[in-house]
Amino acid sequence: MKIVTWNINSVRLRIELLARMVETLRPDIVCLQETKTQDQHFPTEACKAMGFPHLAFAGMKSYNGVAILSRRPLADIEAFPRVGRADCRHLAVTLPKGIRLHNLYIPAGGDEPDPEHNDKFAHKLDFVAELARWFPDRHDAKEKLILAGDFNIAPLETDVWSHTQLLGVVSHTPIEVEHLKRFQASLPFTDAVRHVIPPKERLYSWWSYRARDWLESNRGRRLDHIWVSKPLVKKIGGARVFQETRGWTQPSDHVPVLIEIED
Repeated sequence: MKIVTWNINSVRLRIELLARMVETLRPDIVCLQETKTQDQHFPTEACKAMGFPHLAFAGMKSYNGVAILSRRPLADIEAFPRVGRADCRHLAVTLPKGIRLHNLYIPAGGDEPDPEHNDKFAHKLDFVAELARWFPDRHDAKEKLILAGDFNIAPLETDVWSHTQLLGVVSHTPIEVEHLKRFQASLPFTDAVRHVIPPKERLYSWWSYRARDWLESNRGRRLDHIWVSKPLVKKIGGARVFQETRGWTQPSDHVPVLIEIED
């Protein structure tokens, strides 16, 4: 079973890029973030034409939004408000064989890494802290769980182009990394991509639009993640960051991340 997560930065604007990615990677399930569309405008027919008859989505106008496209039946579809906000950042479904899949879009956090002076950063920290409490309350460590999405945090030194220069930049600050580690340890979860691709290797899934030549400068960050619970660790197969999409016409600043889970 191939699972892809991708912050697509507007599903309607980039529907052709989605189709191109699907044709290339042939995923069974796609988790999208930042879909930026209300549910009544979600491109359901286009997604079904790509081979995904089973859809779940929670969207709002212009901002946020999460969706799950699946070739396999989906059950128990739930959208969860986080930190008291119904801002369409957390969607969960149950896959066949009892696998519970969560699609998460953690807030970016703004520019200033100071929760006292930046409400967006405070919101981000509260969001991650709530997840760290919520998952062990909601789930048992013996359950088959997959968490996928744009976590907006690059935890490892090799997840950013310069650990030293980005220590004070939102997405790689020590306080964010510590919050993410607590969340990961809460059940606990295994970073499926780094389970396959060694942590010593530099790996990015996001490159800023501000770079004139993103590939030449290669100042990336690994913000997109897929985690699994203990019962699925031995079933992790391959993993891939599909960097090529960043060079497509009118791309998202994020690229798809794929893992394979043995059925």
